[in-house]
This record gives sequence, C-alpha cells and structure tokens, in this order.
Amino acid sequence: MDSARIADLLEPFLRSANTPDSCHSEPGQRPGEEPAVPSPASDQRLTTIDLDRISTYIDLLLRWNARINLTAIRDPEAIVTRHFGESFFAARHLFPGGRAALQGRVRRVNEPGALAPEVLAQGQRPTANDRVADLGSGAGFPGLPIKLWAPHITLTLIESNQKKATFLREVTRALTLTNVNIETARAEDLAGVSFGLVTLRAVERFADILSVAASLVAPAGRLALLIGSAQFDQARAALPKFTWAERVPIAQSRSRVLAMGRLYGAETNPVS
Repeated sequence: MDSARIADLLEPFLRSANTPDSCHSEPGQRPGEEPAVPSPASDQRLTTIDLDRISTYIDLLLRWNARINLTAIRDPEAIVTRHFGESFFAARHLFPGGRAALQGRVRRVNEPGALAPEVLAQGQRPTANDRVADLGSGAGFPGLPIKLWAPHITLTLIESNQKKATFLREVTRALTLTNVNIETARAEDLAGVSFGLVTLRAVERFADILSVAASLVAPAGRLALLIGSAQFDQARAALPKFTWAERVPIAQSRSRVLAMGRLYGAETNPVS
C-alpha cells in the first residue's frame, strides 16, 4: 500500500483535536489525584520508516488472512483506519511524544535525516512503565503499532492461538522489531508476571477477560481498554481498585473509546 496514502489515512488519529481536558475527571476519580495518563503532546507524525513498515504489515496481514481468520476487514484502507488508526490513537495517549520524547523533538515524515526507531531507543534506560503486554493480541493490534510509536518499550504479545502467534512472529521478523516477546499461552496461565501497562482490545467474553487483564497489571501500573463506550461503566464497576482517567472518544468513531486506569490497591500509593 502506498506510504503517502497511509499517512493521509492516519492523520486524524495523530492530531491533537481529540486531546482530552485533563482538568476534568470521570466520577470515581479521587479528589486531588492526577489523571491516570497524561494528555498527549501536540500533532505528531510517523517517519518514512514507520510508514514502510506499516505497508509491509498490511501486505502480510492480507496474505495470511486468506488462510487464517485474522480480521474480518479485507479492504486495505479500512485496515489502516480501523486497526492502525485506533492503535496509534491509543499509543499517542499512552506514550505522549512517542520517539519524540527520546530525541527531544518531532520530525515530519519527509524531513531529511529522521532517525530510525532503533537508533532513538539506544541508550535509553528502561523503566517499569516500559514493560507492555497486549492481551489477546490476535493480528497484533494495538500492541505492534504501539511498539512502532514507542520503540523503547519491551512488548509482550499474549495470544493463545498457535496460528495467530505464528503470524505475530512473522510480522515481528519482517518489521525487524526488537524486544518483542510472543507468549503462546492463556493469560490465566501466566502466573507471577506483571507489566507496567496492559492493553486490551476487541476480545470476546469481555467481562471474563477483564479481571485477567487486571491481574497482569503491576502495582501503580496502567490498564488501557479500547472498547465500546457502553462497556466503560462495566469495566469501572468490575475493577474498583483502578482509578480511571476521563475516557477519550476515538477519532472517526461514534462509540469507541480509550479507557485508561491506574491500579491503586491497598498496597500502593497514588503516584503521578
């Protein structure tokens, strides 16, 4: 798929028009606490390398989708907006600045001398927040686009389906991504592991998997849900130890939202 067209399709998801008002909070947020996730930086762009990788990703997804059911969406442009757009929308809220936070400024797609993600990530000291797990990763959304946006993270893709996990390994190799682990296991079986951020999107049995996702979140860690707006109250009621930031309507969607919560249990103290 043409890189320029990909950039055009993703532009609404990367601009600041949907930036939430951090001065407001959802009911249930403790007085005086900061939102669970900071507001994203201003408009940002993907590099030429990113766009080439997305194009490769789409080609692989369409080829594999003819053999195994990775996505019901077959149109390449719809794949960009529905899958990549939503994922990058989440990425820019969860990791404001992306690689710009590493290099100190944003470069536009066609700016000469833009650095590769691997170069930007070199020498960066990892933190607890950099350990990210994508639960029920399927075709790799939102996990792999988040990795493209924030290359310094260590990403674990949790996918119990063997064929889908094989696809994820193929994409990871094709995009030459490092620090990406694929766990071919049920999340319930991953005892004793935790992450600074857990993402969850478009899964069946939402009520059941919600508690499993929460169990993987480290103390003071974050849970990010890409869900229908009607599911937000269900999530908040089911996870009383989480403090929720204001839900963010996803660009170009009537009902999809990004819901972000931080785990504040009896054993943890709120931190910004």
